[in-house]
Amino acid sequence: MTITPTDFRKDLFNLLDMLLDTGKVLEINRNGHIFKVIPPKKKKKLDRLTAHKDAVVGDSDDFISMDWSSEWKPSI
Repeated sequence: MTITPTDFRKDLFNLLDMLLDTGKVLEINRNGHIFKVIPPKKKKKLDRLTAHKDAVVGDSDDFISMDWSSEWKPSI
């Protein structure tokens, strides 16, 4: 999307919000010179995950074959 500096000034905040939402680059044409406003790359949802020190790492199928009889106590 290419706009003039006047249009950019008139609608600055809406344009910046649009860039953040869409990730598109905005070009501002001033006397034949192009200036680009490039939004930061969005992080993927998986990149925002945090590590949990108590989490079990491994194959869940391994739990099926484990012997839990020493840990299991029937409820009364």
